[in-house]
Formats: sequence, structure tokens, C-alpha cells
Amino acid sequence: MDKIINDLKSFKDDNYARFNSKLIPNINSNTIIGVRIPQLRKYCNEIIKNDLSVSFMNNLPHKYHEENILHALIINSCNDLDTTIMYLNKFLPYVDNWAVCDSIKPLIFKKDLKKVYENIKLWLKSSDIYSVRFAIVTLLTFYLDEKFDIKYNSDVANVQTNEYYIKMAMAWYFSYALIKQYETTIKLFESKTLDKWIHNKSIQKARESYRISSKKKEYLNTLKIV
Repeated sequence: MDKIINDLKSFKDDNYARFNSKLIPNINSNTIIGVRIPQLRKYCNEIIKNDLSVSFMNNLPHKYHEENILHALIINSCNDLDTTIMYLNKFLPYVDNWAVCDSIKPLIFKKDLKKVYENIKLWLKSSDIYSVRFAIVTLLTFYLDEKFDIKYNSDVANVQTNEYYIKMAMAWYFSYALIKQYETTIKLFESKTLDKWIHNKSIQKARESYRISSKKKEYLNTLKIV
């Protein structure tokens, strides 16, 4: 995979590398080349056309952060659900930061959300931090609109963790659930059964949104756990 690494290094932007290293403090800054996402998307399309993508995805683990982002983008472009899930199960254990994790949003999931949900339940039980985060972010991305079911709130609420990046994903999920499925989700906050930090962070993030009314924001403020 020397060609891909050399190509990625040819796109490097040192200022962007420094910027990214501040956003992703839990990984070695020497593994960040500094390639902007639009350039990675363009390059992703090129290597898919040249059939380099399959060998690249089978060559794990990757050394550089941008290789992992590129891997996520290739998965997003896959047009077969079973193949997408296969590659996800190979890749997720190697994901080491939120930026890579949150870049994985395969639109093919929309073709069969029921089947994807069966995998989400497995990812939620994983011992890998970013497999769990990916499951939560996937519920947030694809399941909070017309396909919403109250069981998704329970799935997220039942996650037991002290991991910061999972707890942040949980708060992110519940803030969106409050925005999109308020009448159902508010009952969870009235019961005050969530972890205190997640409960309060969810309320904070929901109140920061312009998509929720001032009246609801005022009420949410009264539900904070002190």
C-alpha cells in the first residue's frame, strides 16, 4: 500500500495536520498527515475506479489517520449491504478515534434498517469503544425520524460505560432524540434514570439547538440533575 501512502502524503497540509492533532488528542500526532476531507473524497473515488480499494481495506491495521478516514469513505461508497457489514466488522476494531468513527455513514443502511439494527445490537455489546460509539451514532443518524421506535432510546440508555467518547455519543444521541422525538424522549428525562453526566450533557446540547422551542428549552432546564 506504499502507493496510497505516498499519494496521501503528496496532498498534505501541515497547518491542517496541526489543526487535526488538536481535535484528536488521543492519537499520535505523527500519524496525522494533514489531508483535507474533500481531497480524501476525491482520492477515494479514484482508487475505487482503479480497484485498489479492496486490497487496501484488507491491509489492516493502517498506520496513518488519513488511511483510516479513506477506509471509512470507501465503506460509505459500497452499494451492497452484506458487503458493507462484512467490511465494517473487519474495520471497527481498528478504529481509534471519534473522527474516523463518525465518518462512517453508509447510505446503503437505508435499504434495510431492520437488518442493520440486528448488527447495531451486536456492536452495542462490543468491548471496542468505537464499535459502541458507531452503533450509537448510527441510531442517531438513521433511526430518529419516521423509523423511530422507543426501543432505540432504551438500547442507548442501557449502555454501561465510563468511556468519554461513548458517553459523548450517548449525550449526542439523546439531544437529537429530544429534538426529533420529544414527546417520547422527555419521559426518560423526567424519570432521571440516566447517568447524571449524560443526562445533563444531553439537555445542554438539546438547549443549544435552534430546532427546539424556547418553551421546551425552559422546561428541560428544570430537569437538570444538580
